[in-house]
Amino acid sequence: MFILLGIVVVLGLFLIAIYNKLVALRQTGNQAWSDIDVQLKQRYDLIPNLVNTVKGYAKHEKDTLEAVVSARNAAMSAGNVTDQAAAENMLTGALKSLFALAEAYPDLKANTNFLQLQAEISDVENKIAAARRFYNNAVAEYNTAQEQFPAVMLAKQFGFSHRDFFEVAASERAAVSTPPSVKF
Repeated sequence: MFILLGIVVVLGLFLIAIYNKLVALRQTGNQAWSDIDVQLKQRYDLIPNLVNTVKGYAKHEKDTLEAVVSARNAAMSAGNVTDQAAAENMLTGALKSLFALAEAYPDLKANTNFLQLQAEISDVENKIAAARRFYNNAVAEYNTAQEQFPAVMLAKQFGFSHRDFFEVAASERAAVSTPPSVKF
């Protein structure tokens, strides 16, 4: 009788340990996603200032400015990780176009407001990249813990589900894998 009770207690403790580990990993993922949200909010707040600064110098570049605003709005309204990643990749591309546009306007490139905003956005982009890495690491640990034995037999019953990574778009991967060419 005591042996059976001991086995039930040990099994119960084992199940509690698995459940608590999955909860802790899920919370780490939630925190990591929240960190990304904070950085994205800061980025979204900087973009209108950047667009307004550029508007004064590049009045006839309406399409580029509208693309940035449209991408920002799409990113702000994305619902899940996959949609958010796609929208953020679109926004990153639009910002690259905006910064490339600055090359055509020497006065804009020398404007202190523009330079400050460009530096702030660059800083935020670096923080977003770090937050994405942390989030993806947390997701990898969480998903791995769910798929390992014996948690794999219990995770679904406890309501734990697979999480998506915050991935870079294929076009971004292609841009990174193709080295820039320098010609004189």
